[in-house]
Amino acid sequence: MGALGIIYEDDFILVVDKPAGMLVIPTPKNESHTLTNLLNRELDRRGIEANAHPCHRIDRETSGLIVYAKGKKAQQLMMEKFRRHEVKKTYLAFVHGRLNRNSGSIGAPIEHKKSVTKYKILEQRRDFCVLEVEPVTGRTNQIRIHFKTIGHPLVGERKFAFAKDYGLKFRRAALHSYKIEFVHPLTNKSLALTSPLPDDMEKFLAANK
Repeated sequence: MGALGIIYEDDFILVVDKPAGMLVIPTPKNESHTLTNLLNRELDRRGIEANAHPCHRIDRETSGLIVYAKGKKAQQLMMEKFRRHEVKKTYLAFVHGRLNRNSGSIGAPIEHKKSVTKYKILEQRRDFCVLEVEPVTGRTNQIRIHFKTIGHPLVGERKFAFAKDYGLKFRRAALHSYKIEFVHPLTNKSLALTSPLPDDMEKFLAANK
């Protein structure tokens, strides 16, 4: 892995393994320690004139893969792939309780917009499930909202559920963007990139057998 968690880079795009707790872009508070600012400082240091622009959203608490474009043209092409659902994103999530189906789909609308999340149980522990999750649509906080909707919020969830209602504790919503697959918009190369489960989620699994 390169500087700042860069796991893939060419002349047009970067794929970065974002740590949990880091903002992608500044909020109205104008934080300077954001992934976008750090990437642009790295590109400046290397003498690369293009700016790094995020092509999709990944929230502060979520760890894992995020795609950046070098320059506005590449960003527009990559964002068009997201709009057409030509990018497959797969997450790993820990959710409270026991789901009654090994796989399924959640289709509750979010803000009156069609929203679909597919999931598959990878492992059932005593008080929680380890899931592979694919958000088919890309609504803000979609995975977190959908699992709260079906009564199985993410372990560590505080925004859409009351953490005090659950025995299991985790310092963030247990969600990791672990795989991203797409055909490169400029080179037509097929890419399938993965990120290992971060240390905090690995330690949680080890402590909660």
